[in-house]
Amino acid sequence: MSLLIIEDNKDLVQVLAEGFAESGYSVERAYTGEEGLEKAKDPECECIILDLMLPGISGLEVLDRLRADGVVTPIIILTAKDSVDDKVEGLNKGADDFLVKPFDFRELLARVRTLLRRNVDLQHHLLHCGPLTMDPVARECRVENDVLPLRRREFDILDLLLRHENQVFTREKIISQVWQKEYDGTSNVVDVHIKYLRDKLREYGLDTIVVTVRGVGYKVSCPECS
Repeated sequence: MSLLIIEDNKDLVQVLAEGFAESGYSVERAYTGEEGLEKAKDPECECIILDLMLPGISGLEVLDRLRADGVVTPIIILTAKDSVDDKVEGLNKGADDFLVKPFDFRELLARVRTLLRRNVDLQHHLLHCGPLTMDPVARECRVENDVLPLRRREFDILDLLLRHENQVFTREKIISQVWQKEYDGTSNVVDVHIKYLRDKLREYGLDTIVVTVRGVGYKVSCPECS
């Protein structure tokens, strides 16, 4: 299990990192909002512990940008601010939990474990779109009883769009989520993979679920169940 701590207090980060390491977790560290934004996009990161008061980009801005970019990694906010308004703002921006400083490490550890268990349960939920069913854990996509043979990128694109049905993703956001650091700079890479994906869906009359939003990007629109 890999955690990311975004906190500018290096002494606190060291204490937390040692505690998590003793509990079997690997820990990545970031001391600024900018550094945290970059490291939070690592697919190995399974939970983020985020301070609100950071140098440069604030923790709330980090949270806002990550959720806007489609990053769904569980996030626990750590902060010295304890007002209801601060908590509400953080939760409304997409935080999964909130812990006020000072805190007992055992409570933080318990909250992290709870979020990780919840995330595993969510990952095991099947995604549905008409007769199409996707299992993100088994990485298998079926249309009724037929397995749809999707390549890695095709699967990841469809997975991303299905998880956020009717949300439009720009090509840049799809690249940041699917290719991440492996992007080779090809300008039409998303369009090419969308074409491949539609070609495979067309056999089942499902190519139209992947919708082009002209001048913006792509989304999935699922047929209503009859």
